[in-house]
Amino acid sequence: MDFELSEHHKLLRQSVRDFARSEIAPHAQRWDKEERFPTELVPKLAHMGLLGIRIPEAYGGSGMDMAAYAVCVEEIARVDGSIALTVASHNGLGTGHVLAFGSESQKRKYLAKAASGEWLAAWALTEPGSGSDAAALRTVARRDGEEWVIDGTKTFITQGSVGGFCVVLARTNPAVAKQRGITAFIVEHGTPGFSASRHLSKLGCRASDTVELALDGVRVSDSQRLGEVDQGFANTMRILDGGRISIAAMAIGLGFGALELAIRYAKERHAFGHPIADFQSIQWMIADAKAELDAAALLTYRAAWLADSGRRYTKEASMAKLFASEAATRACNSAVQVHGGYGYVREFDVERHLRDAKLCEIGEGTSEVQRIVIAKHVFAGG
Repeated sequence: MDFELSEHHKLLRQSVRDFARSEIAPHAQRWDKEERFPTELVPKLAHMGLLGIRIPEAYGGSGMDMAAYAVCVEEIARVDGSIALTVASHNGLGTGHVLAFGSESQKRKYLAKAASGEWLAAWALTEPGSGSDAAALRTVARRDGEEWVIDGTKTFITQGSVGGFCVVLARTNPAVAKQRGITAFIVEHGTPGFSASRHLSKLGCRASDTVELALDGVRVSDSQRLGEVDQGFANTMRILDGGRISIAAMAIGLGFGALELAIRYAKERHAFGHPIADFQSIQWMIADAKAELDAAALLTYRAAWLADSGRRYTKEASMAKLFASEAATRACNSAVQVHGGYGYVREFDVERHLRDAKLCEIGEGTSEVQRIVIAKHVFAGG
């Protein structure tokens, strides 16, 4: 589904689709079964420019726009949600925060390594006791001369154990309202006291690295501070706006991928002397999924277009993420139903799409949070 996409975007779509089908699809089922992050794929992603999608060419990136970012994530998700999540989080969260709020020296150091694949980027906001209420985080950073000392625990951190650096949000001023007094820091892999304390086994996106992080007296210089002191939460909300576009793109990719599998199966599978594609009950499931996914794509690429136009898109990103994630789950569920018993076994990829799609209703703000964001803007006249 194309919305205001140029010929360049269409060529990019085909290029990424070909790459995903040849380099990712043949291995996706195995990676999922092994619950293993495929480090061998990282150089190939970098060679394709998929690890520096939004990073300017001056820092070694591809310098593409938000619509291109959505196209890349969508096409990868058509075959594998885990790798789509890796590309989305690396580009939108970790490197996105450095790109938006980093100093020139930070950009030159971290963005170049991120684009080349030398270092993957992680982003640590969520904690065991603060998910949707992100501002309630309890990780603290106290100043000690020219250094900061960070203590706390983060959870559900993508690329947490394989990332070369991690953007960590910590409370630096407990005397102010919880939405304030939060600062971002760049913590490099191998820094004393910084470790992946636990790998998390998940329902879906199992080949995506997801861990709990421990920060025990982690010392970083003030040069590792990212953005202004106590302004980290406001900056985080801006990062999440763009991230929600990528999760919406991931959702529609998973949905379209499952739909393609269902259509192919319905044409091949015979029952009562006919392909099951001839039966109205099957046709209606396919029709509903197609209509909803096309609508989700329009919402997603509208939000990307607004971002690329320099206009506000917070509400539109939340609308896209909300509708796309729920539409994708319904589409994947219908695709499993079309496959019948075969849809329930791991020999067929469609069950993996359903497991992967569920994350899109939870990650980077649950569906409930998106409804709060949308309603807030609507009642404010936006």
